[in-house]
Amino acid sequence: MLRSKVLVQEADFDVSTEVRWLREGLPEIGAVATFIGTVRDMNENSMVQAMTLEHYPGMTEKALENILKVADSRFEISSAMIIHRVGPLYPEDQIVFAAATSAHRQQAFLACEFIMDYLKTEAPFWKKEDTPQGARWVSARDSDDTAMKRWEQDQ
Repeated sequence: MLRSKVLVQEADFDVSTEVRWLREGLPEIGAVATFIGTVRDMNENSMVQAMTLEHYPGMTEKALENILKVADSRFEISSAMIIHRVGPLYPEDQIVFAAATSAHRQQAFLACEFIMDYLKTEAPFWKKEDTPQGARWVSARDSDDTAMKRWEQDQ
């Protein structure tokens, strides 16, 4: 049975606290794979002064929980987590934490990559960047769709 946690929050997160939660009481874990996304100060050749992330409460959490359920069905993982921040964020701020644990590294790495690829395409988040030229909504990237489709081919 997968131990999982999904949080959508404005507050920052502490990576060591979350990794401790992932491993606690699960001595079979031999690998923890994590991904931490941060706000860049540059996007599409423009300076980014701030970013605001919006979401649809309730729907977003369900989408993230579903991503973890699918990851559990595809990979041999013991625990998994997604924390995604919303609200105003600034360059160098942490945005997202994704993690998966398993007995061996390959399953943890693959599950973590899968979680992020699906999160980028399936989770209902909207990003608005503040630039010197004004505010703009960030469009989905073709590269994110391509990354997600790779997993569909692997089934």
